[in-house]
Amino acid sequence: MSTIDTDLHDFLGKWRGRWPEWRIAQVFVAEAQRETAEAWFAMLQEWTDAAWAGDDATPGFAKLGWWQEELIGWAKGARRHPLGSVLQKRSAMWAPLANELTALRSIREPIRAWAEPEAMLSQLHALSSVIAACEHDLFAAQDQPVGDAFGLLAAHALWRRDEVADDVQAKAWAHKLATIAPRRAGPRPRRIHDALSLARLRRVAADGEVSALSPPVALWCSWRAARG
Repeated sequence: MSTIDTDLHDFLGKWRGRWPEWRIAQVFVAEAQRETAEAWFAMLQEWTDAAWAGDDATPGFAKLGWWQEELIGWAKGARRHPLGSVLQKRSAMWAPLANELTALRSIREPIRAWAEPEAMLSQLHALSSVIAACEHDLFAAQDQPVGDAFGLLAAHALWRRDEVADDVQAKAWAHKLATIAPRRAGPRPRRIHDALSLARLRRVAADGEVSALSPPVALWCSWRAARG
């Protein structure tokens, strides 16, 4: 196994570790799209971790800056990050996506202070629209792309709840986000991932539980989301 393959496996493994349900859910994704879906969601996870994790924003912001340069390179046919070995060869709006990444930095303090999730959805609208457009191209979707930042915020809510034990604010915020979650749209991988996120959020809101969904629940959520 080459160094690039090893590094790619590590990044995908990090994402799979947080989303073990995907082993079941991916059966509803076209086989040709499965690697792309995992690499894409792993990249989004890298960005939200960089923007919102940790007490010191500096390292994460530097990483986001690096990612902006990387995405601009993808638009020109160059790549350095292992995830690029899967994603860069696909046609997508890499340069516009790079330009919108600053939105993640701009809401770091509000989101870590559990600001109203509806306001966070609004502030991430431009970024989520470009993400939706990229997903439309990556997964050859038929419908027009409709973006929202639910997936980004849900990932953060689940990570923060896991980080801060017995946090009442985290549970309340998860409840609010689950309540206002937009109707799932987009290509099948997105619909499935957001359905799993919503199911987890509802458990956090109810009893603070952050572990993976049981196989039967993951299968049911994925099947319903796949049907659209």
